[in-house]
Amino acid sequence: MSVQVENLEKNMAKLTIEVSAEELEKALQSAYLKQKKNISIPGFRKGKVPRAMIEKMYGAGVFYEDAANALIPQAYSQAAEESKLDIVSRPEIHVEQIEKGKPFIFTAEVAVKPDVTLGEYKGVAVPVSHTEVTDEEVEAELKKEQEKNSRTITVEDRAAEKGDIVTIDFEGTVDGETFQGGSGKDYPLTLGSGTFIPGFEDQLVGAKAEDVVDVHVTFPEDYNSEELKGKAAVFKCTVHKIETKELPELDDDFAKDVSEFDTLEEYKNSLREDLKKKKEDEAKREKENAAVDKAVANAQMEIPDAMLDTQAAQMVDNFARRLSAQGMSMEQYMQYTGQNAAALQEQMKPQALKQIQTRLVLEKVAQVENIQISDERLEEEFEKMAKMYGMEKDKLKEILGDAEKDQMREDLAVQEAVTFLADNAVETEEKEEDQAAE
Repeated sequence: MSVQVENLEKNMAKLTIEVSAEELEKALQSAYLKQKKNISIPGFRKGKVPRAMIEKMYGAGVFYEDAANALIPQAYSQAAEESKLDIVSRPEIHVEQIEKGKPFIFTAEVAVKPDVTLGEYKGVAVPVSHTEVTDEEVEAELKKEQEKNSRTITVEDRAAEKGDIVTIDFEGTVDGETFQGGSGKDYPLTLGSGTFIPGFEDQLVGAKAEDVVDVHVTFPEDYNSEELKGKAAVFKCTVHKIETKELPELDDDFAKDVSEFDTLEEYKNSLREDLKKKKEDEAKREKENAAVDKAVANAQMEIPDAMLDTQAAQMVDNFARRLSAQGMSMEQYMQYTGQNAAALQEQMKPQALKQIQTRLVLEKVAQVENIQISDERLEEEFEKMAKMYGMEKDKLKEILGDAEKDQMREDLAVQEAVTFLADNAVETEEKEEDQAAE
């Protein structure tokens, strides 16, 4: 096998791959042996027809397609390795010559990894992160926990109030006629939640259990049903039950019930620390993202279409796997959404482009800054992976080949490049940054 490389425009390359006539003959014979049991010709028993007779009856090229399909994957893989190109797309294959007694020749057009010219990437301005926790935020968290530990009780000694849950039957009419979706039985409605159209819930405030209330409303002009937009309607509502949430007292006993702390003050301090940690983690991610986005925006690179198509196709494949894990096939998703695979892939392209650009810039930063991953750091990653998969570390290392280990080093270097960019970024107040831009 031989390969010739031709560099094309826009980071594309064409490999011309030649497979010997002898290898082609082996592939043709293999295709014949696989297919002959399915071929019938008068005068011969099924499966016993000579290859020459089949080629005479159906043409010399009867086995060409199968032979080519058998030869191309291995020949392309070998040629890609020999070419030393950093290929970043699926190949576009064209058969140039296939004929008995002659070499089999085909071409593979591929995208190669673009070079990146970094712009400013050290000391880029990013918005300052605020991680202070206010008393109001602590009280809001405390309120959430109080709500989670509330209990629902039936109200029997008063009328419905905002915040109560009323269980109702309802039947709506427009111009005296019922309409689709306008009725319900034993529906739990929280008054003041805004679940129903404006004005509906307010008219149930003051109702008592077993009251029948005529609720008069007008459907909004932007309502999702054309037939009901702007129409006046009357809903006959029967209130069966009124319930309210009873909140626990915020005291030391509450703290003991919901946490490991003995006092409410200790619990509130813990909530403050948790909020602080959450804000700091979020601020770290936002700073990293902002620094990386700036570095990408300042860099120059030309992304070949084939590379973008390949990345988008991989994203569609990943999406299909996530759907499958949730019990839905891609075919079902397409039916529900009215999309097709081509439209979904096109939809993925902006995100695919950002992923490609980000990865290329981070790899370039790692290269320029000579970010190296030590053996000790790699061992730490093996430990984490082994723990995640429930395996012995040494067993995991046996399973992983050199290519996988090299990829791990590269991925870790990219992560370190993110940290490098964030550590070297300059935090500024957004208003100051905007004024500087002006």
